[in-house]
Amino acid sequence: LQHVFIPGIAHLFIQKYIPGVRERTLVAVKPDGVQRRLVGQIIQRFETRGFKLVGLKMLQASEDLLAQHYASLNRKPFYPSLLRYMNSGPVVAMVWEGHNVVKSTRMLVGDTNPAEAKPGTIRGDFSIHISRNIIHASDSVEVAQAEIALWFRRSELMEWECCDHGSVYQL
Repeated sequence: LQHVFIPGIAHLFIQKYIPGVRERTLVAVKPDGVQRRLVGQIIQRFETRGFKLVGLKMLQASEDLLAQHYASLNRKPFYPSLLRYMNSGPVVAMVWEGHNVVKSTRMLVGDTNPAEAKPGTIRGDFSIHISRNIIHASDSVEVAQAEIALWFRRSELMEWECCDHGSVYQL
């Protein structure tokens, strides 16, 4: 029995029969992660896991962008200091794609509070304090879609096929 790989057909089959395979999430390395030069190590963890990078940019996040991103926290006492922190240096924003990437990313990132984050997670390995916790990751598929639309224009996201995509998701 031979397997014949026809990229277009495999692509349609994978999308139809493997739910969540084209799921996307927003990940942002916060200013402390950038300043500590952890961006490469963070990217490596996602690539090693098998996720596909479809968007990447370094930016100084505007106050308007941050206010929209953190709108749900605007009544919290730490909100002003959160905005100052997020505006204190560059942020590396990324969009990752893969099977159940939102849930898997939350596991890779670890608990928001580094004291609670397990060793082996990004926050467990690199973070020291909750106010400087290295990384942001969308917490649901719906939130991810909204955050991606906020941080990226559609033209900034790449549609491309990994050379191993068919073999990774072949049933």
